[in-house]
Amino acid sequence: MRILLVHNEYGELSGEETAVNGIHSLLLRNGHEVVPFIRKSSEIPEMPFGRARAFFNGVYSPASRRAIRRAIQETTPDLVHVHNLFPLISPSVLPECKQLGLPVVMTVHNYRQVCPNGLLFRNGRLCHGCLGGHEWRCVKNNCERSFCKSLGYSLRTWTARKRRWFLDNVDLFICLTEFQRRVLIREGFSQHRLTVIPNSTGDLYCGSASSRNPNDSIYVLYVGRVSPEKDVQTLLEAARRLPGIPVRIAGSWHRMPELVGAAPANVDFLGQLDGAALADQYHRCRMVVFATRCYEGCPTVLLEAMSHAKPVVCSRIGGLPEIVQEGRTGLLYTPQSPEDMAAKIEELWNSPELCEQLGRAARKEALLTYSVQRQYDAIHEAYRRAMAGALSANG
Repeated sequence: MRILLVHNEYGELSGEETAVNGIHSLLLRNGHEVVPFIRKSSEIPEMPFGRARAFFNGVYSPASRRAIRRAIQETTPDLVHVHNLFPLISPSVLPECKQLGLPVVMTVHNYRQVCPNGLLFRNGRLCHGCLGGHEWRCVKNNCERSFCKSLGYSLRTWTARKRRWFLDNVDLFICLTEFQRRVLIREGFSQHRLTVIPNSTGDLYCGSASSRNPNDSIYVLYVGRVSPEKDVQTLLEAARRLPGIPVRIAGSWHRMPELVGAAPANVDFLGQLDGAALADQYHRCRMVVFATRCYEGCPTVLLEAMSHAKPVVCSRIGGLPEIVQEGRTGLLYTPQSPEDMAAKIEELWNSPELCEQLGRAARKEALLTYSVQRQYDAIHEAYRRAMAGALSANG
């Protein structure tokens, strides 16, 4: 099968980029031909009037419509698999795909179909204000702390909804959790065109589990960016309550540099890590803390930690309890509650046997539920359903 993979890359590495790259590789390994249709947000600073063009392209992009039509005519794919469309591609390409008779599958990595900023999150708290067709509230509340960005985000979500670009031109949406699926159903998406396929562990994390004795594991590990929608402030306050427990934070902190100076003495910021350096941090930690204040998709960090047989102290929010099962593969804490997080970290730290028990169960869950093969089988079935639906719609 020849697949046109459509994606607007972000300006920096993220879990979504990891997931998209993983799907690309997965399709190639299973004998499919993948034709990338890629734009990069890193292009914007180099483009003449880059920010202005990104503003308008996010709403409607005649150039992207022409480009995707050419790509389809030249490569004759069997199916289009869409990931992120903002800001340089835009949902305006979706009618082009349907007009050319192609089935379209879209992976829902966040909530951009129904929320201008994609997070259902504003000013440090969850926000459902724009749901139900109230995108204008993104401007009223200045969700992006920039009038131009808030206006652009609001316009592109409003335009896509009013023109029904998602609803009428995507045959099947792949959600990452059941929670995400329920959100879209409440916003008018047909439940028959929504399926749940979580991310996979990826080959990198399917090797042998860590054999390190939990008694010898020397710190608590957080992996991810340090940004307002994450719950790193709560982690720092929890660490302050646990001065005898070392905490390491692996991830870029450029969005919140003030937290580095405000951290207690038992917290070390390691910066962005990947590959062998990150794997070594997983190997030597006793547990992983997944701290977030917002709804997430299916974070690759959780699957990495579980694959390394590490228990996770995870935020009890959105679809995350579907992945980290309380008392079986980890413990859940209440977001923005340093007392609750500290209690969960201390409980695991003082019980190496419980750490080992939860870690073993986490790895088993990762290899069974989140295996690469299981993800591929589910995606292949999604393609089959989309193609059958497109053929039926075309008569």
